[in-house]
Amino acid sequence: MSGVVSKDATAIAFERSGTGQPLILVDGALCYRASGPSRPLAALLSKDFTVFTYDRRGRGDSGDTAPYAVEREVEDIQALIEEAGGSASVCGISSGAALALEAANRGLAVEKLALYEPPFIVDDSRPAIPDGFLAQLNDAIAGGRRGDAVKLFMKLVGVPAIFVAMMRFMPAWSNLTAVAHTLPYDITIVQENQRGQPLPAKRWASATTPTLVVVGEKSPAWMRNAMHALAAVLPNAKRRTLEGQTHMVKPKVLAPVLVEFFRG
Repeated sequence: MSGVVSKDATAIAFERSGTGQPLILVDGALCYRASGPSRPLAALLSKDFTVFTYDRRGRGDSGDTAPYAVEREVEDIQALIEEAGGSASVCGISSGAALALEAANRGLAVEKLALYEPPFIVDDSRPAIPDGFLAQLNDAIAGGRRGDAVKLFMKLVGVPAIFVAMMRFMPAWSNLTAVAHTLPYDITIVQENQRGQPLPAKRWASATTPTLVVVGEKSPAWMRNAMHALAAVLPNAKRRTLEGQTHMVKPKVLAPVLVEFFRG
């Protein structure tokens, strides 16, 4: 394990694997190096790239500094880009994709950008995020009710209640509750684009880097609609649908698509 120091002096832990052009992977909600898709995806990509996997602030071996702001997480990615040599390609998954897009839009030296299903809601094909949801999450965290915060989030993203109840008895539950305090971070990143409204045409006008927007064929209609809309408003984007995939994309299916895009 290695580390970089972000602009606000927060320590960010990362792993580097493979050789070739640098590629940074950005996890979504509740995920970090020890729990999520990044390590298995990095293992496949390290044959072609120098892959950086990291713990987003507040997770795993990384530090955290209050108060939270999206800008701080963008600075974390900037610190990793500097460690990589000054520029890098970036791939984000779910809310990590929304963060990666924000980093590119703020002018970081992102050579190419791949986005797998940032969870935007752009129409009425699913309910918008409820008003006050972020405050509910913060209240649960402040009250030490980490399990309740995870359940609130799982309900928001559509996990059936029976599965949430079963998850509490699985080994992975402790991994989820360990990083439950970072759920408000992810909601802060995505909530403005979960209102059921069309994406603003100029919201990411500065994200001119070549971008691949990827969606799973079996993901719900609201997600497919959102990815179609996102590719349409980005200045330099194309869209790709992965046959048979859902939001829980399989690394072995995603990896070849990323290799083709980043090496192309």
